Amino acid sequence: MDKKYVDFAVLKTGELLSIDSPTGYTERAAEWVKAEFDSLGFSARITNKGGVVIDLGGECDDDGLLIEAHIDTIGAMVAEVKGNGRLRLTNLGGSRAHNLEAECARIYTRGGKVYEGTLQLCNASIHVNKDYNDIKRSYDTTELVIDEDVKCADDTRKLGIMAGDIVAFDPKFKVTESGYIKSRYLDDKLSVGILLAYAKYLRDENVTLKRHTYMHLTVYEEVGHGGAASVPVGITEAIAVDMGCIGDGLGCTEKTVAICAKDARGPYSYKVTSKLIEAAKNENADFAVDVYSNYSSDVDTTLAAGYDIRHGLIGPGVYASHGYERSHISAVESTLKVLKGYSEL
Repeated sequence: MDKKYVDFAVLKTGELLSIDSPTGYTERAAEWVKAEFDSLGFSARITNKGGVVIDLGGECDDDGLLIEAHIDTIGAMVAEVKGNGRLRLTNLGGSRAHNLEAECARIYTRGGKVYEGTLQLCNASIHVNKDYNDIKRSYDTTELVIDEDVKCADDTRKLGIMAGDIVAFDPKFKVTESGYIKSRYLDDKLSVGILLAYAKYLRDENVTLKRHTYMHLTVYEEVGHGGAASVPVGITEAIAVDMGCIGDGLGCTEKTVAICAKDARGPYSYKVTSKLIEAAKNENADFAVDVYSNYSSDVDTTLAAGYDIRHGLIGPGVYASHGYERSHISAVESTLKVLKGYSEL
């Protein structure tokens, strides 16, 4: 796989990361994704649910392949405008207050205005709060301090801020000279960038796929029902391209592509997983096969919705998942290699 496709994947990842898209607030990001695939010459449409389905073409219509990734990220929502004018939040997906303390955020109001703020521990000055070190961080012990002159709830409401407003935290995207990719929400915007690069490879090389292949970039994966709909007719297999987990007892690193054999919802298709391993070997991809006990994916949801398909899961290794995450361009390259190799089996 030519390095230009790795570079393209990282470029597009950064562009998508600049568009806030906590689960439930993904319209702008989905429109951007659709436009990107349109510009590559592929037919893309936005579903009623808000995801993006892309037709990559292919020869065999009755043995189709669906590749899934997700546009939505974790985030937060305003749960209460407090008496002091600050905001109590509630999580969207698996976000955690202790991982977001002192981080900058944007508040998206229903009226279209956007305000900035910072998530802080209540009574955040360590020189004043003698219990600062001992307080368990949660969305009940922290508050979003708005960067406006507000002193009470009425001041905040006059800005148009209310319960139900979306809160997105700054991703802080960065690529180091050594090739590390650092940002919040690499889960799963890095995989979206990879799929855009894969589509560009197909276009540039004028590849006709053996099987009719579609992509579904979902928008509710972080709350468990992203892949539950919009499966095109003729699909027999679905592969999720999501993050590979890194931690104790696992083989995946930031430089490998992960192939998941089992997650919290059970084993992936033995046939599909075996083919993914074969593809990785054929393409000399750096890979690891792992079991993830605290994980589920879009294709789990697709099966749970009743679709009669085989399923698999791959993804670039991502450290510190749901936190300030880190991967590497080597993992991007290996993931692209597996996608290429799988399409040729």
